[in-house]
Amino acid sequence: MRISRRQALALGIAAPALLRFGEARAATALKISHQFPGGTATEGDFRDRLCRRFGALIQERSKGAMTAEIYPGSSLMKTNAQVSAMRKGALDMSLIPISYAGGDLPELNIGLMPGLVTGYDEGLGWKNKPIGQEFSKFLAAKGLVIITWIWQAGGVASRARPLVEVGDAKGMKIRGGSREMDLVLQAAGASVLSLPSNELYAAMQTGACDAALTSSTSLTSFRLEELAKHLTTGRAKSYWFMLEPLVMSKAVFDRLSSEERDIIVSVGAELEAFGRAAAVEDDVRVAKVYQAAGATVHDLDDKTVQAWRDLSRETAWKDYAGKNENCARLIKLAMEAGS
Repeated sequence: MRISRRQALALGIAAPALLRFGEARAATALKISHQFPGGTATEGDFRDRLCRRFGALIQERSKGAMTAEIYPGSSLMKTNAQVSAMRKGALDMSLIPISYAGGDLPELNIGLMPGLVTGYDEGLGWKNKPIGQEFSKFLAAKGLVIITWIWQAGGVASRARPLVEVGDAKGMKIRGGSREMDLVLQAAGASVLSLPSNELYAAMQTGACDAALTSSTSLTSFRLEELAKHLTTGRAKSYWFMLEPLVMSKAVFDRLSSEERDIIVSVGAELEAFGRAAAVEDDVRVAKVYQAAGATVHDLDDKTVQAWRDLSRETAWKDYAGKNENCARLIKLAMEAGS
């Protein structure tokens, strides 16, 4: 309902104030949800820090027209509900392993395809290659926009015996982190369980899980060193690289002004260097944390990585390519990007 000047005066509202509040555009307050432990802009899990840096930078560059609230530890909504919520426009943003939504959108499982990406340069190179362009186009059609490309190497924390070689998996109960990783582990003789990384501690504590594959950062953020006797690191080489981007609802993105969208995109791109440096740092730091806790630390060599890659090619890669035409095209482009 419009308030006339006479009514405003009768209500005791000064005309300048009425004009200011009536015409000014309300600030855009973005909600960013993630499953990782909360911290500060300078301390804690780097994925939480990245979100906080993102919020501070967009607020600064928009002169307060945009702000961001960070909800760590899945405090806003459950982990596995976040991608669906963004697609509907019910959640603004999330930093999440993209493969978590692979059950609904099998194409997203390429974000944690064992053996496919073999290094940070290769993974981050996707953004400007046909694989990244096609993947982004698919995501946009499903209501999602990648704002910051983040790749992380991973390792294995195990309770009783190490998981290094393919043969070590036989008889173990293992969390692989994606449907495709699970296919590889099953082919190696393991039984598998599916759960987000913030539920790993309880699963390992109760014995429901013997070993867990997850990112170097999560291996420490979720304190698995308190339970593990062995760690296999990704600090030198890894067959486990995960795309864990900062993602935005396309419906929310499209509602922003062009100036706001430009700020979001530029800040997101700038933070990619921070994400890479922090991930590499955690690949090294995780070994120190587990050694200090008394665990035996193992590294992977070329021969072992190739054995896992060969098994992945015959199982997970083939299964993914056979899902649909989109999947077949995406994995072909990803293989070309790594050649």
